[in-house]
Amino acid sequence: MTKQVACGNVLIGGSAPVSVQSMTNVDTRDEAALRAQIGALAEAGCDIVRVAIPDMQAAEVFAHVRRDATVPLVADIHFDYRLAIAAIEGGADKIRINPGNIGSTDRVRAVVEAAKARGIPIRVGVNSGSLEKGLLEKYGSVTARGLAESAVNMLKVIEDMDYDNLVLSIKSTDVRMTYDAHLLVSQMTDHPIHIGITESGTPEYGKIKSAAGIGGLLLAGIGDTIRVSLTADPVQEVIAGRRILEAVGLRQSPIEIVSCPTCGRTEIDLISLANQAEEQLAPIGVARQRAGLKPLKVAVMGCVVNGPGESREADFGIAGGRGEGLVFAKGEIICKVQEDMLIPVLIDMIRKDSTPA
Repeated sequence: MTKQVACGNVLIGGSAPVSVQSMTNVDTRDEAALRAQIGALAEAGCDIVRVAIPDMQAAEVFAHVRRDATVPLVADIHFDYRLAIAAIEGGADKIRINPGNIGSTDRVRAVVEAAKARGIPIRVGVNSGSLEKGLLEKYGSVTARGLAESAVNMLKVIEDMDYDNLVLSIKSTDVRMTYDAHLLVSQMTDHPIHIGITESGTPEYGKIKSAAGIGGLLLAGIGDTIRVSLTADPVQEVIAGRRILEAVGLRQSPIEIVSCPTCGRTEIDLISLANQAEEQLAPIGVARQRAGLKPLKVAVMGCVVNGPGESREADFGIAGGRGEGLVFAKGEIICKVQEDMLIPVLIDMIRKDSTPA
């Protein structure tokens, strides 16, 4: 089991639940845009939000936003140690640095001392695209062993400064290399580990790569906090991350949707109905989970063979026919409505059930 650190009110490592992270992609200097995106990420169920700090103006905005953000904020720093110190003084709950690009030992030490004074963790990041020249020469190219060795070396830089409030991150866009590097490094340190497949791509392919890479590591017992990296709205990263955790059994889905794959018997636009249900139920599920309400099973069925039975087995459900369908709740038929009213009626019932008494 890894050590445990605290990022604001979120625990990372030890027996803590695996947390979901994302990173803002708006200009950090635009305070209104930054606030709006952090709010959207929090609403989607993001546990920790990382924010890039490219200059002092961004550091000042970060400090303003940190004062009333509802989720822990991590300051992402490259090159300029003064930005790291400014972000720490501005209330960062954690900072992310690569000691190799911060500069001299004295500059790294200044950052470490500032973090130590505030008692916040430092995430040490190692990326396959910036592996040190010496390790490239030693292994001939970027390898899993080289990444693991680089990560441990970076940790040691800060450990030697008498600070071990650390989180480790190894990132590569290569799924196999990421997996192998983590298998190695998990035997070399007990610091909590942030996992993900970096630069995984657009949503269609990136979600598959991330599910394979992150899911494989989680099933191997490796990973304390995750980020799905997509070229997309970061809210999609949060949704994908939560679903990966649900798929490997580390989180229970607040609303499980059961829908059939369709066949020649389907006489309604079930694909559209299932997508609508998934999209509209996502925020309701987050709200139910936060309120401590029990998980729900929702059936969206289009087949007269299995549809009614599956819908009756679910907490709520719809079963379609030719241009119309039945709406179920708790195993009972509630009503028959036209196809275009199936989702509105279903969502309205679930929303009412999700409102605490």
